[in-house]
Amino acid sequence: GRTLAEAHALLARFLVRAAADGTRTVLVITGHGARRDGGSALRRELPHWLNAPDLRPLVLALVPAAPQDGGAGAFYVLLKRRRAPTG
Repeated sequence: GRTLAEAHALLARFLVRAAADGTRTVLVITGHGARRDGGSALRRELPHWLNAPDLRPLVLALVPAAPQDGGAGAFYVLLKRRRAPTG
């Protein structure tokens, strides 16, 4: 029920908070979308958002979710390990 811009902002805040908390894997539910239009807009945009300069430093990988976690309508986002400051 949100615009793509709102969804992107919410996702970015969620991933930044999860990474700061040391979370390594999150589940992002995109939904299947309408079959005739190639799927949900969130599903199409998610890889682009995760590869953008603001989120790329946090993300290790994007993996399709297992059927019990949403299957084709969801993804696991694997987050990079936090690095301890040097010096």
